[in-house]
Amino acid sequence: MNKIIQFLKDAKIELTKVNWPTRKKTINYTIIVIGISLAVAIFLGGLDYFFEYILKIFILK
Repeated sequence: MNKIIQFLKDAKIELTKVNWPTRKKTINYTIIVIGISLAVAIFLGGLDYFFEYILKIFILK
């Protein structure tokens, strides 16, 4: 039991040493991640649509 308590104390001490981002940085990073995810999704969706179109025209007549 002492090991668990010591671990929790050490974890708390280590968390105080972490350089946490500000609220503004966190919001900016979140917006960037969502934006890039949407861009990649649109790009891959476009490729999927294009290859499906090519497949229907040339192969599945």
